This record gives sequence, C-alpha cells and structure tokens, in this order.
Amino acid sequence: MRKLFFSVVLFLSIGLLAACGSDSSSSGDAKKVTFGATSGPYSDMVSKAIKPLLEKKGYEVKVVEFSDYIQPNLALSKDDLDANLFQHKVYMENFAKEHKLELSEVIVVPTAPMGIYSKKFNSLDEVAEGSAIAIPNDPTNAARAFLILEDAGLIKLDPNADPLTVSEKDVKDNVKKLQFKPIEAAQLPRAVDSVDLSAVPGNFALAAKMDLLEALQLENMPDQYRNRVVINTKDEDALFAKDIKEVVESAEFEEIIDEEFKGFGKPEWMK
Repeated sequence: MRKLFFSVVLFLSIGLLAACGSDSSSSGDAKKVTFGATSGPYSDMVSKAIKPLLEKKGYEVKVVEFSDYIQPNLALSKDDLDANLFQHKVYMENFAKEHKLELSEVIVVPTAPMGIYSKKFNSLDEVAEGSAIAIPNDPTNAARAFLILEDAGLIKLDPNADPLTVSEKDVKDNVKKLQFKPIEAAQLPRAVDSVDLSAVPGNFALAAKMDLLEALQLENMPDQYRNRVVINTKDEDALFAKDIKEVVESAEFEEIIDEEFKGFGKPEWMK
C-alpha cells in the first residue's frame, strides 16, 4: 500500500513539473516567443528578418500586429507578448514612467529615417526664400525635423539647445526664411502635395508608399530615435531575449535588411 502511495505521489509530481514547464512562453524549454509590432515596416521586419532566424534556433514565433502605439506596451506588461518592436528610446522611457512599467531594450534595429520631401524642388539647393515646410506638431518629431534642416544648411540652431527638445524658438538663423507649418505627423505625406517641403517620419512615408531614397535629405538619426526590440525588465536574462539579440546581430539579419529595407538607417553597433 505504501509503495502504491509513493508511486502515485511521484507520478503527480512529475506531471505537475511538466505542466509548469510547458506553460511559460519565456522559458528556455518552451521555445515560444510572441512578438508584437505595429503594422507596416516593423511587423515586416519581425516577420521577414527576426522570425525566420529565431525559427532556425528552434523557436515557435507568433507575430501580433497593432495599429496604435499604446497597446503594444500594455500587452507586453500583461505578458500577452514576450517582446515588441515599434518604439524609440525616448518614447519607451516616457511611456514606462507614465504607466509605471518596467521596460528594457534588447537591441536597437535599423529604422526608417525622417526625410525632407518635395514635389516642387529637385534638390535643397533649389529651395526658394520664404518656402513653406510642414513639420510634425509633436515636440519629439519636430526636434528631429529641425535637426535635419540644420544638417542641410537651411537653418542654424542655438548650439546650447538640447538636441532632443529643440524647437522653432531655438532657430538662430533661418537662412532661407522658411515658414514652419506644424501639422499632425500622419498628415505629413499628404502635405507634400500642398506645401513646398514636408518633413515626413519614415514610418508614415512608408505607409504612404513613398520611396525613402527620393527624399531631398534623410535624417542622420541619433540612436535614441531608432526603434528597438523591447521586453519586460524581468525578462532581461531570459534565453529568448539573448537569442533575439543574437539573431539581430547576425550577418543573415543584415543581409535581409539590405535587401528588403532599403533606405533604413543602421544603428551605431552595425557600422
């Protein structure tokens, strides 16, 4: 009777351990990863460049697409996702602070840069004095637009201004007397038809089927504005996080980027 009792206990214990091991999508044994990304170039990057390389490592990868910038982080915090790809460092840190989340980056990835586009001018040398330029109306993307204009020699900014927060008030020399027209970032691709110039973030340019390589000037993007793979901080040492970093650092990943994502700016670690 005693032998039968211990046999039953042993059987139940083994079954319980096996069940616990199969429930964790983040464990090294499960080899399952649920990856969230916004629809468009970054869900494509996960599907075309990250997923197949993780599958070579034996992972089962599920890709979940989102149409906004709020839900991917909330889903991550609820463990509905293991990782996501859609945001830059500034957004990640501000979102985590506002929503009291613990988020960490795994690795920075190639990112579609903001560009200055025009249907009126073929080069920045042709830009006429007093031309109107549409810029994003949110402070983070507006700062990026002003930095591109400075790189292009169209304006000069206060050298003491913070590059992450520069605005029109920091413009010390408006060489071409440009008129700045702040509008919603998503409307900037359409603005190319109605204003002289438009500063269009890369993700909106691609969504509007614009060719990044047709920009008169592309952003020399700082890494804090490049998108990154993000996970919950508690998973920093998880095997899946280390494997994601390894596949993104691989030569195969860069080959796919060069072939499928032309015009995307590469992060510092890839140069």
